Amino acid sequence: MALAGSPAPRAARQVTVEDGPLVVWRFTDGKRGHENQSLGLIEALGELLPLDVQELAKPNPVAAAAGLLLGRFPRGAHLPDPELIVGAGHATHIPMLAARRARGGRVISLMTPSLPTRWFDLCVVPQHDRVRPAAHVFETRGVLTRIKPSRDHDEGRGLILVGGPSAHHAWSEASLLAQIRSIFERAATVSWTISTSRRTPARTLDGLRHLTGGRARVIPFDRVSDNWLPSKLARAGAVWVTADSVSMVYEALSAGAAVGVLEITSRRPSRVTRGLDSLLEDGLVTTYRDWQSGTALRAPMNAFNEAGRCARWIATKWLPSR
Repeated sequence: MALAGSPAPRAARQVTVEDGPLVVWRFTDGKRGHENQSLGLIEALGELLPLDVQELAKPNPVAAAAGLLLGRFPRGAHLPDPELIVGAGHATHIPMLAARRARGGRVISLMTPSLPTRWFDLCVVPQHDRVRPAAHVFETRGVLTRIKPSRDHDEGRGLILVGGPSAHHAWSEASLLAQIRSIFERAATVSWTISTSRRTPARTLDGLRHLTGGRARVIPFDRVSDNWLPSKLARAGAVWVTADSVSMVYEALSAGAAVGVLEITSRRPSRVTRGLDSLLEDGLVTTYRDWQSGTALRAPMNAFNEAGRCARWIATKWLPSR
């Protein structure tokens, strides 16, 4: 897995119970979605193995590139040698490779990297990215999340998660509001909460507030804490998500909720639409159109816990035996 022209990284040591906690360096780039992916895997691993997790924020990109070329990583000089180096986000790739060259360990990229996958010891990638199968590639249904399956879902509580225009989807505020109005009318006894995302236009937020007429709470994305969504997903009996927000679809499924998809027109086929199509084909989510025709929202029959599945594979199949 070494870069061309650079020395191979030191191999991960064969560890035993007496070796103590597995040392993990977690690289972050400051983006909440990416941090949730790496935390999701590490928390799941922590349920299986004792861990010593060291946090490293994104360094200056020039310093990271220089460190990779020179085989130096001074920012980690005070830390124990890593056995695993984990990160999500393109900005973490060069720093993780630099850390491995300087200090050893195995690098896990929690996304399809912009660099050749063979430079990484393991790439955990969504199926819809269509990465060529390889021994160092582990496919998942969507990105990893921190959300855990819940048994506390309440049919009297509902959650609506609204995205916004994107490279993959157009945006029709009128269509979206009409769908939500219909849901309110058919589920009049449900206590609804609506939340938005960074992509939600201000006009759509105003439209949602006007539409609810006091029948639902509208909470903008910048008014919630990191734990707000997991706690809401753990209680909601029904969760509706706009089709552009596939990551939130996977989070709702991970909580074990019954998930409906609010229809947003796609601009063209893409990895986002492929991922959603796969969930529809497997009956894991229900479209608004099918719901209108009488199909009920259904919770996943089996636990949808991709972080846990990935962690079990790493701990039992991929890591040196402990």
